Amino acid sequence: MKYEKIIKWVLAILFFVGIAVSVYGFIVGWPTDEQKWDTSLHFPVDLILFGAYTFVGITILAVVLGVFVIGGLNNPKTLLKLLVGVVAIAVIVGGAWMLAPGSLPIGYMGDPATDFELKLTDTMLSLTYLTLGAAFISLIVGWVVGATRK
Repeated sequence: MKYEKIIKWVLAILFFVGIAVSVYGFIVGWPTDEQKWDTSLHFPVDLILFGAYTFVGITILAVVLGVFVIGGLNNPKTLLKLLVGVVAIAVIVGGAWMLAPGSLPIGYMGDPATDFELKLTDTMLSLTYLTLGAAFISLIVGWVVGATRK
């Protein structure tokens, strides 16, 4: 089996596991203000956070193993491509930062948040939406291209 097929299936599985965990969190529900001190009710939030940490760990491990070790040994030009990729990611994150409004949520009655926290939250939400859309589109395009090449 080719590595591309393995990678496609692993990405598809991770994508659907992420969707399933998120849907589970919304079905079970989030703790209300009266319940926020009861940590036994925080399982949906904790589950989503642990899933996010796992995905970040898998991504970092794949980049270190695939690009630095294997790619650097086979072709040193891949390290230059990695640098270009890092710069592109920095530009995307900087653009999301510049576009983030950083305003208070409508109807927010909680503890006051700093301007930096509001801006950071809006930036992360924008990047989350962007990566979710990019993952969804790349899966569909990959399946369509794979089906048409056969």
